[in-house]
Amino acid sequence: MLRAGIVGLPNVGKSTLFNAVTRTRKAQAANYPFCTIDPNVGVVTVPDERLAVLSKISGSHKLIPAVIEFVDIAGLVKGASKGEGLGNQFLATIREVDAIVHVVRCFEDGDIHHVDGSVDPVRDIDVINSELIVADLESVTKRRGRAEKEAKRGNKEAAAEFALVEKLIPHLDDIRPAITLEMNDDEKKLLKSFFLLSAKPVIYACNVKEADLATASNKPDEHAFVAAVRKHVSTMHSASAVVISAAIENELVDLPEEDATAYLADLGVTDSGVTRLIKSVYELLGLQTYLTTGENETRAWTITKGMKAPQAAGVIHSDFERGFIAAQIVQFDDLVHYGSEAKCREVGKLRIEGKEYVMRDGDVVEWRFNV
Repeated sequence: MLRAGIVGLPNVGKSTLFNAVTRTRKAQAANYPFCTIDPNVGVVTVPDERLAVLSKISGSHKLIPAVIEFVDIAGLVKGASKGEGLGNQFLATIREVDAIVHVVRCFEDGDIHHVDGSVDPVRDIDVINSELIVADLESVTKRRGRAEKEAKRGNKEAAAEFALVEKLIPHLDDIRPAITLEMNDDEKKLLKSFFLLSAKPVIYACNVKEADLATASNKPDEHAFVAAVRKHVSTMHSASAVVISAAIENELVDLPEEDATAYLADLGVTDSGVTRLIKSVYELLGLQTYLTTGENETRAWTITKGMKAPQAAGVIHSDFERGFIAAQIVQFDDLVHYGSEAKCREVGKLRIEGKEYVMRDGDVVEWRFNV
């Protein structure tokens, strides 16, 4: 299972957000630095309205959504790459995740301590990213000598590594994350073996106060902090930002769905910031969903984008991939529109696909296999 790590400076709302995302109270959330030491891990349900719709068509007894893992990582501080604030431990945890959710404080509150004494989200973003980049620069510099020596001996793989290192070092030295370096497909593949912190995909979570949620969500350019973050991460990091209010989401944890919807409506928003965040992280990880449905259950299956039918079948069981014959597929929207597989077959919307078919998000599938 792929993992997303929640990072940020101390006291920006990471643990509160983690509790909201995972619908738990397991992460300690307190108003002092390093209240989280050991990382908290939670399995998160990926919101998918299609499951309930499909279950009505199939008469399913059970719904099983897709899931991903979130990791609550303790707050980083300036100097973390040199071990400040237990930095080595925290950076090691970041290295183990597949994507990063960078929580940024976008509200003023004199009762909540800020490690730098003032709120400046762009500065805070640069503090965290600088620490990741400095750690990567040290790692890449160590690789350079070994790669150069082996390249001179005629090792082609080492020569390719040395060439990439030579491109990376000035890029990182300019305090730019590795993920923004222009690379060809071979270089991107090679970069994965470097396990760099700043090469991980990132999404920024702008944590706003309750009174600002409607404006920040519906008109983000009118919220000074959120607008500054969106502009900065788009320009400097080729990344996007999602607005959340960790405190509000924490209140929603214990509310029934109907009451939570009414509560959000009273605040002037129609969707949960956490819902948008989870969906955005799922996409950031390069994941998509295909669906199976029947009387017993309707289920969302997680696959990577670009996966072909046999490998997608293997997500259910290796026998499905080994004995793959074909896939009977109808798109979710078509099934809902026509109301049944029989009608979809009649109008030509239900089709049989073979081994070379590339799966699409929202495919409703029945596998044919023989072992």
